[in-house]
This record gives sequence, structure tokens and C-alpha cells, in this order.
Amino acid sequence: MFSDQTKIIIRSGKGGDGHVSFRREKYVPDGGPDGGDGGKGGDVIFQVDKGVNTLADYRYHKKFKAMDGQEGGKRRCHGKNGEDIVLKVPEGTVIRDAASGKVIADMSGGNERVVVLRGGRGGNGNMHYATATMQAPKYAQPGQEAIELEVILELKMIADVGLIGFPNAGKSTFLSRVTNARPKIADYPFTTITPNLGVAENEAGEGFVIADIPGLIEGASEGAGLGHRFLRHIERTKLFIHLVDVSGQEERDPVDDVNKINQELARYDASLAEKPQIIAANKIDAVYVPEGEKDPVSRLKEVFEPLGYSVIGISAVTGEGVDRLLGQVKEMLSKMPREMVVFEQEFDPQTAFAGSDLPFTVERSEQDEHTFIVEGPRIEKMLGYTNLEAEKGFRFFQDFLRDTGILDQLEELGIKDGDTVRMYGLAFDYYK
Repeated sequence: MFSDQTKIIIRSGKGGDGHVSFRREKYVPDGGPDGGDGGKGGDVIFQVDKGVNTLADYRYHKKFKAMDGQEGGKRRCHGKNGEDIVLKVPEGTVIRDAASGKVIADMSGGNERVVVLRGGRGGNGNMHYATATMQAPKYAQPGQEAIELEVILELKMIADVGLIGFPNAGKSTFLSRVTNARPKIADYPFTTITPNLGVAENEAGEGFVIADIPGLIEGASEGAGLGHRFLRHIERTKLFIHLVDVSGQEERDPVDDVNKINQELARYDASLAEKPQIIAANKIDAVYVPEGEKDPVSRLKEVFEPLGYSVIGISAVTGEGVDRLLGQVKEMLSKMPREMVVFEQEFDPQTAFAGSDLPFTVERSEQDEHTFIVEGPRIEKMLGYTNLEAEKGFRFFQDFLRDTGILDQLEELGIKDGDTVRMYGLAFDYYK
């Protein structure tokens, strides 16, 4: 099944905790600290796989997690680093933060491998904290927490030219004639339910990538029909071939059809309506012009050529006019920048979560205005690792409170010298 958008949860690996231990050997009665460092947590990496063209692998499997780093060990043993997880996606996949919709990475334009979430750093073992005055530190550094993030994977196909037009305008027939693509062709609305790509060549053998975008309908820009799912695929294209049925067999007005499709493009994204277009008046082999009425191709030229559009009559069935159309497309592409549209990064998870690996709350007690309560899972863990009875350990914990911003929050709440700070059953007098 074709899948061009899905939502998944990714999680980096947590850093391993530093270890607290001391040398215990038969002839070394006063062995120093030998607690090893924790291992680094695994990264979450996205990588382009050019053998994949859908996001179907992520349709049902929704959670992906890198491995945690191992805790450090005795005898200065370093914990094993957590394994990375590599998620393979088609070229052209845009990764967005689900909460804000902002772009994290665009897997195109040479971006074939991107680290989206970095694993937590491993904590230092107690061997790092020995000094001349504190030779037996009983504390170590916890590993950095993992980052969990919900992201949207959105496939935006990479093509030079997009085929647009109402259902049954003949886009699939045209694509099958000019490229190596073999789309299914039938006579009912939304014949094409998945975008098809092919390489078209003109008489000189010069090629370009062309995408058959499923037929649009009125209201597509608001999500009617399959609108939103496929409008996103034409954002990267450099120009449009706008196919319109001029045969009159479906009793449609070709001028009105062109206007309606362009209105849907503008409603979805104003920049789409400004892209260059060639109007391909299709099915000229089946045109019947009643006496006294104007040829529909001539009508299209009268209305749209003064607006800067080229109008070319073609027959996707017989091939009439097709080479002329391809030649003009190639000429227009040759005058455009060769670089593809690549979406810039708008959201960096590493920056956004830089200070969130130590979550905490700071509140004034409701029972006593001179008592402040500080809580948080990492604070509780830090207390378990730290020997507060030792001067060095207490200073280490004070630095921790300052570095995490806890002291700043206490001051913002109006704490004064002599007030009490409570943390998980422990109480401290505050002095600046």
C-alpha cells in the first residue's frame, strides 16, 4: 500500500550512569576510587534508502528506540555505548516535529544521513572526583536522560515537472506515452491514487523527471477528496504541465477547469500558483466543434496566453503535439536553477531539549511561606549518588543546583537567607 505520511515516536538512548566503587585488593588497604564512566546512549538516525519509495514500513510500527548506554563498572570499566537505531526512508522524506509542525530535516538534496536525536552522554564515575583533600568521593554523575519525540514523516516526491489537472484529463495516458512509467489507466474519478514518477525524453534525448499527481477536485486545498495528501507532492516541482480535456466528452468547460485547479493551488500555497505552467489542451483527436462555435484550444489561447501561459494542443493517445510540448518543457527547465527545493531546518531537537534532561519543580510550601519544595526524578537520583555529609559532596550538589537553574528559580520565588529548602525528606537552610 502506498503511504506518504505517517506519525511515529522516536527515542534516543539514555546515557549510562557513572559508577561508585573503590579498589579492594589484598595488599592495597586504602585503594582509591575506581568507578568507571557510563556509556553513551544510542542516536536516532534517519538514512535515505533509494530502493524504497513509500513510508509503508512506518504505517503500523510506531515506536522506535535506540539502546541505552550501560552503567560504568568497577576497576575503571567504561560502560558499553548504546547501539544507534537507523531508520531508512525514501529520498524526499521531510521529518517534522509533530507538536509544532516545524521541519527537523529534509532527506533530499544530498542529505542522505541525518542524526535527529543524539543519545545521552554517559556519566562520570567517582574516579574523576578524587582530589588531595577528598580521596574517597562517594558520588558519581548520572547519565544524561533520553529524548523522546513524536515526529511526522512526510514524503514529498522529487520531480522537475508536475502533471496537474482534473480527474480523467489524461495525465496517466500522457505519462505512459512519454516516460517509462506504467500507471494504471481507467475511466473513473481518481484513477491515479498514488503519484507516479517517470523520466521523459525529448527528441534530443534530454531527460527530466515528471510526476503524475492524482486528479484534483474543488475543495482539495481544504482536504476534500485526496487533496492534501497529494498537493504536498508538487511543492518541489519547478513547473507544471496543466492537462485539460478539450474533447467536450464530459461536458466540461476547459477554461473553467484551468481556473478552478489554479484556485486550489493558490489556496493550498500561494507560491504554487506562481510556478510556470504549460497548458496542454489534451484529446484534440476527439474534439468536435459545432458549427458557429469556437475551437476550445483557441479559446484557451485567447484567455491564458495574455497571462503568460503557453497553450499547446496535444493528443496523449495519438502522440500529436507531444514532442513540441516536451521540447518547450526542456527549454523552460534549462533556464531555471538546477538546485532542487530543499526545506530548511526550523526545529533542532538537541537545542529544544538542551536543558530538559533534568526536569524539576520548585514551589513555595502552602503551609509555610519560608519553606520551598524542590522535586524531580533526576534530583532524587542525584541525592542517592551524593554523600552530602562530606564537604566535597555537598559542594558538588550545590554546583548541581546552580547549573540546573534550581537556585535561580528559588530566588525568583523570593527565597531569603534562613529559609528552608526540602528535597525528598532532606532539609537545608538557604544562604546565598
